[in-house]
Amino acid sequence: MVKRKSPIKTFLFYFAIFSLVIFVVYPFAWMLSVSFRYDSDAFDSGIIPKRPTVNAYMELLGLKESIRDELSNEEKQLLDLIKDLPEEQQKPVLERIYSQRKKEAFPFLRFFLNSLLIAGLSSLVSVIISVFGAYAFSRIDFPGRGGVQKSVLLVYLFGGTILAVPLYQIFVKIGMTGSGSKGLISLFVIYLVQTLPVSLYMLGNYFRTIPETIEEAAIIDGSSRLGVITKIIIPLSLPAIITVFIYAFMIGWNEYLFASIFIRPYPQFYTLPVGLNEIFYSDHAIWTKMMAASVMTSIPVIILFMTMEKYLVGGLTAGGVKE
Repeated sequence: MVKRKSPIKTFLFYFAIFSLVIFVVYPFAWMLSVSFRYDSDAFDSGIIPKRPTVNAYMELLGLKESIRDELSNEEKQLLDLIKDLPEEQQKPVLERIYSQRKKEAFPFLRFFLNSLLIAGLSSLVSVIISVFGAYAFSRIDFPGRGGVQKSVLLVYLFGGTILAVPLYQIFVKIGMTGSGSKGLISLFVIYLVQTLPVSLYMLGNYFRTIPETIEEAAIIDGSSRLGVITKIIIPLSLPAIITVFIYAFMIGWNEYLFASIFIRPYPQFYTLPVGLNEIFYSDHAIWTKMMAASVMTSIPVIILFMTMEKYLVGGLTAGGVKE
């Protein structure tokens, strides 16, 4: 006999789910709402903007000049001193203030492209290396295979703060510091080291689920190991490969600690996490612009998930071979 569920338990269950969803979604909804407001309306009540605008996005994308709505104390004092002067004498001072503000514009697009380059390249190389390494772990029997496979995850026993100083000293000694381009190369190597262990582990476990009889049939037909990997393993493992790529991309896209160490002296090479941190301590510390920058920072990851969603399914090997 099937027992009826208690209405109270059902209500509490759905109430807990609803509360969790609100708790997770509300900060993102508020961030999106503030990004579509004027600076003076940033802290207005309500989730829907009363005067919606895209000014913050236009400024970040360079479609509109980025000028602070509020004057600094020094600028206010300067304007008070010249307000009684003739217009011809006020003009040079106003032009100087205006030009200085233009120079202080937040280079969001530059930081965006830097992050896209370093995160995309490091994740792509990590996936390529992991495919071949994971295949070796899952299919090729060699001395010490088990120990090597287990030891690749040891890197996660040590936090980034512990590794930061030794890694920096290593890169200093090999001459990989001293310029922004060298700093980006150093970040590329660090992100590769961070993502390779778990990529190898995830892909290795997935490759073991693929029936070896498929590979044996291909080898009997004259295919090489490289042909097996490129024509059988990779097509059948697209869900796992895409998942690993997204994981590696998100690590590089959101990483702050090592980026703040290796590229902090070179503003033109800032990645988005470092650039967004800098905006909080600059004249551009405006909530609407900060929220717009945060929204645009999340767009690449959202697009990546949406475009790759069809591959993030399992069971591509189901029915491939009847054992």
